[in-house]
Amino acid sequence: FFIGDVRDKDRLSRALNGIDYVVHAAATKIVPTAEYNPFECVKTNVFGAMNLIDACIDQGVKGVVALSTDKASSPANLYGATKLTSDKLFIAGNSYSGDNDTRFAVVRYGNVMGSRGSVIPFFMTQADKGTLPITDDRMTRFMISLEQGVDLVWHAFEDMIGGEIYVKKIPSMKVTDVARAVAPDASHDIVGIRPGEKLHEQMISPEDAQHTYEYPEHYKILPAINDWSNDPKRINGGKLVDPDFTYCSDNNLDWMNVDTLRTWIEQNKNKIGKI
Repeated sequence: FFIGDVRDKDRLSRALNGIDYVVHAAATKIVPTAEYNPFECVKTNVFGAMNLIDACIDQGVKGVVALSTDKASSPANLYGATKLTSDKLFIAGNSYSGDNDTRFAVVRYGNVMGSRGSVIPFFMTQADKGTLPITDDRMTRFMISLEQGVDLVWHAFEDMIGGEIYVKKIPSMKVTDVARAVAPDASHDIVGIRPGEKLHEQMISPEDAQHTYEYPEHYKILPAINDWSNDPKRINGGKLVDPDFTYCSDNNLDWMNVDTLRTWIEQNKNKIGKI
C-alpha cells in the first residue's frame, strides 16, 4: 500500500495510476475536533476531495464512491458543512470531468456501529465507572453495521450513472438505550449537548425530498442540476417521496431495541473500536 495524504495531489495521482475504482473514506470526522480545528478540517474534507476528484479524472478512474454522513444534511457544525461541500463537489465532478468517463456518486449513512470514536466503544470504556455521560436523554441516532455500509457502497458502484447520493434504510436508537445495552446497571449523568452536536440525525432534508426516490432498501437523492432528477436511467424504477418527507432518526419507522444491540455487541466485541 501507499503512504500518503489526500492533501497531496501529486501523491494521489501516483497512487491512482492504473486504478479503476475508488472508495473515498478519508475525513476529519470527529465533530468537536473539527470545531476546534476548522482550517485542518477544511483542508482534509474539502481540499482533499478536490484533489481526489482531479486525480481520478486525470488517471482515468472509472468509478468513485465517496462516503458521506448524516451531518451533511442541514449541517449544524463545521464537519457537516465540509461534508456537504464535499458531497456537492463529487456530484459536480460528473460535469467537471468533461469528455472523461469517470463517474462519481456518494453514499450517506449514520453511525457505523462499533467504529473508532463512536458511542458504543466510548460507553464500553466508561462502563466500569458505574456512570455513563449522556449529552441529552432525548437524543436519537441512526445505527448501521459495517457490513450494511459495505453493501451500500457495492450497490452504488453497480447502480450509479453518476451524481447520485444513496441513503440506506437503517434503524434508529435512543442514546439512553445504547447506554442500557452496554452497561445496564450504570447510572446516567446528563452533561449537555457538545458544540455542533444535533439532538437528532437527519439524512434527507425537506429540500432534498423534492428529488429523492425510494427503493425497497434505500433512498436515492438525485441532483437538481442538468435535470438529472428527471432522468429515467437514474430514477430506475424508484418512487418519488412525498414533498414534505424527511428522513430523521426521531421520525424513523424502524427502531433497534436494547436486546438486539446487546446481542450485536456480544457477537462483535472483538471488532468494536477497531473498525
